[in-house]
Amino acid sequence: MSHTQPDRPAIYGRVSSERQSEAGTIDSQIEDLRQRVRQDQLHLDEDLCFIDDGYSGSTLNRPALDRLRDQVAAGSIDRLYVHSPDRLARKYAYQVLLIDEFQRHGVAVVFLNRSLGESPEDQLLLQVQGVVAEYERAKLMERCRRGKLHTARQGCVNALAAAPYGYRYIRKADGGGVARFDVVLEEARVARQIFEWVGCERISLGAVGRRLKAQGIRTKKGRENWDRKTILDMLRNPAYKGTAIYGRTQVGPPRPRLRPQRGQAEQPRRPVSIYEVEGPGISIAVPALVSEDLFAAVAEQLEENRQRQRQSARGARWLLQGLLVCRHCGYALYGLGTRHQLASGVSVVHSYYRCIGRNGNRFGGQRLCDNPQVRVDDLDEAIWQDVCELLRDPGKLQAEYERRLDDEPGPQPTLVEEQLGRQIKKVRSGLARLIDGYQEGLLQKEEFQPRLRATRERLARLEAEAKDVAERRDQERALRLALQGLEDFAERVQAGLTGASWQERREIIRALVKQVEVGRDEIRVVYRVSPPPFVSAPSGGTFEHCGGHLEPSLIQMTV
Repeated sequence: MSHTQPDRPAIYGRVSSERQSEAGTIDSQIEDLRQRVRQDQLHLDEDLCFIDDGYSGSTLNRPALDRLRDQVAAGSIDRLYVHSPDRLARKYAYQVLLIDEFQRHGVAVVFLNRSLGESPEDQLLLQVQGVVAEYERAKLMERCRRGKLHTARQGCVNALAAAPYGYRYIRKADGGGVARFDVVLEEARVARQIFEWVGCERISLGAVGRRLKAQGIRTKKGRENWDRKTILDMLRNPAYKGTAIYGRTQVGPPRPRLRPQRGQAEQPRRPVSIYEVEGPGISIAVPALVSEDLFAAVAEQLEENRQRQRQSARGARWLLQGLLVCRHCGYALYGLGTRHQLASGVSVVHSYYRCIGRNGNRFGGQRLCDNPQVRVDDLDEAIWQDVCELLRDPGKLQAEYERRLDDEPGPQPTLVEEQLGRQIKKVRSGLARLIDGYQEGLLQKEEFQPRLRATRERLARLEAEAKDVAERRDQERALRLALQGLEDFAERVQAGLTGASWQERREIIRALVKQVEVGRDEIRVVYRVSPPPFVSAPSGGTFEHCGGHLEPSLIQMTV
């Protein structure tokens, strides 16, 4: 008597905003899913609980969903429980893509609010649900936009996203039918103090943050450290002079990032960026915390600081700015000029790249990192020479990729794609005949079920192998196109590498280098070969490679 292994279940839950998360919506989803798994008498492994808490369903770029798809591709899941199709994705096209991907790997998808069958009626219902969910989202967003615009024109604070530091938002239900901003006295005192420090004492934003930390004053979210951007946004917000503005910003497509900030995920929760909108916006009266004169004095000081920073930047040359990351603490490195007195009495200035974690002023006087600083001229020259070597010999990149493809772990398909296609077609025909035989009464249920399961398992294995072959083929094709693009790019710039200006060097480095990880004993350079810099490059994809070392800085080209 044969014993079949029980299905390995997984659950997936998602809410699209932190507000829903705080309200416990995600908890209720997960509890309903766990209850259904228990009803089906299955054991749920905690490693197979995938939760995207606060991620939009309008994109597939979600960390938990990515892990789920990886586990499905690895064959670790037999049955997936989801509350409803719109939790999987808001767009119907994404729903179909994911469900088809899961089913191709032999995973049964179970929605709590409806069954997922294979009949034309079931597929039509799924399509209708997906289209309706997408339509409802678009309609809700447009309705919210028009509603906020109307309330803003009426002078109501309901249209504003939230109350800034120093204020408390009072809802209509709690404010006698009218929403308003109430002043929080202690926060208002701190806000006035910040304006006076900058507008009267003319101190920097960094000095403001250090004073606030020294006094034990926390941000609105309870953080000890005040980011310069937080302080700058406060000082630029006209609400503090009594006029809040609706329509100053709008949501748009995400901006390209050199790298994620320390402590932040590679994939942002919301696949959007905030953009400033030209125009006056709509004014809404709120209680003023500072005078018009003080607000104007702060604006004047901020402009003066900006001009001074631009003048300083024109004299400094941080070739690798935005690319440097500390290998010890993960913070970025910044450029800093230090004056030295020689024995002859001559004063010289040397520039260094220094880890932000070494700057005790940012962290209450305590250093977080002891990674030594690096001379700017030494590191700039070493990285530039490394890039030049790559451009003069692009074949190194191809050799490294070929080595990686040969050493790639995992099963190596032995059948060509055409043979796999014929095998899959044959198994599918056998599966159809098996089902027809059962429907015609030629097979008993006890004989039909194990044969059906074995046939489906074989079909899933063949489809997975075919997918591996196709992915390997696509990867090699994209690699050849990218390498050709690199060779074309190298041919165009090789003649000018020796006499390249600082700006030209910077543009070339930023086109080829993803990031530079600076450690105590070695410097790790992560290269990328992306399509944009190359004339003949493909339309999408990013490739990275690794190579050898360069002395004396021990620069390692790697992923």
